[in-house]
Amino acid sequence: MSITAVAENARKSWQKWLGGFITSLLFLIVCISWGTTWLGIKIAVESIPPLTASGLRFLIAFPLFLCFALIRGDSILFPRGRGGFFVFVTLSYFSLPYYLLNYGETHVSSGLTALLFSCMPVFIVIFSSVFLRERIYLTQVMGIAIGFGSLFMILRSQGLNFEQSEFVGVLAILAAAVMHALCYVITKQKGTEISVITYNTIPIGLAGLMLFLVGLGVERPDFASFSASSWWALIYLGLFASVGGFIVYFFLLKRLSPVILSFVFIIFPVFAVIIGSWYEGQPISQDLAFYSALLLAGFALTKVPLEKFLAKRSAP
Repeated sequence: MSITAVAENARKSWQKWLGGFITSLLFLIVCISWGTTWLGIKIAVESIPPLTASGLRFLIAFPLFLCFALIRGDSILFPRGRGGFFVFVTLSYFSLPYYLLNYGETHVSSGLTALLFSCMPVFIVIFSSVFLRERIYLTQVMGIAIGFGSLFMILRSQGLNFEQSEFVGVLAILAAAVMHALCYVITKQKGTEISVITYNTIPIGLAGLMLFLVGLGVERPDFASFSASSWWALIYLGLFASVGGFIVYFFLLKRLSPVILSFVFIIFPVFAVIIGSWYEGQPISQDLAFYSALLLAGFALTKVPLEKFLAKRSAP
């Protein structure tokens, strides 16, 4: 083999290794970014009411999305005839779910919030069966049963019951997960041709404005009482978690299979539980660690149904 061929092979190997390293690093960044989102929300709502906090987060993120749209030359308007879908995305993906998440975190720890929201891919499986007529496999049903059984044990171990206000927060977070799952499925059905920037820019700006104005009227926030840490949390959520993490996630969609990338939803709760436990000074009990691992394992089963995998392996 000539020196030139050896050098060319070495160059290709280096590029392949570098590409794999960058992809792995970006995957880790998304996991950490989304894992710290829950603590960011917790810090934000310590001194800022949930409606106002949700609105301010999106108003901070909106100009950056607008800049990306201008740089890329993407239209910020949904295609003609998609007005109903635009309203659905604005309300069901941005406005209501993020208010519910902020409200939920006024009653529930950031780590538990992340675990609750990790149920979202399970609802995607259910809604995909209903709206997209996709098959649900037996192992997915087993995974759902294991996951929700573990979730019940987590809530029980945390001392939550129907008489406590914390349970209202749990319901709010689960409702947000259901709305996000429904929006993902409907988007797959009706909005696959809409670019990522178009999908986010106007809805995030409009949702931010609506939430902020409703917050002004309903919550009557005292801006002078907002702590510096809450403001920094909002800036982090608006610029890094909302924009940075989201753009990196969709960048990875072009380089990883959807199944592999979807494991972000299984990994980020681990970061959230550890970071939240450290910040809130609540040690992770053995029960919480065990049932959390069982919950995430169950939900992982819903993403990789063994029957489908084995069928592909046995196909000629």
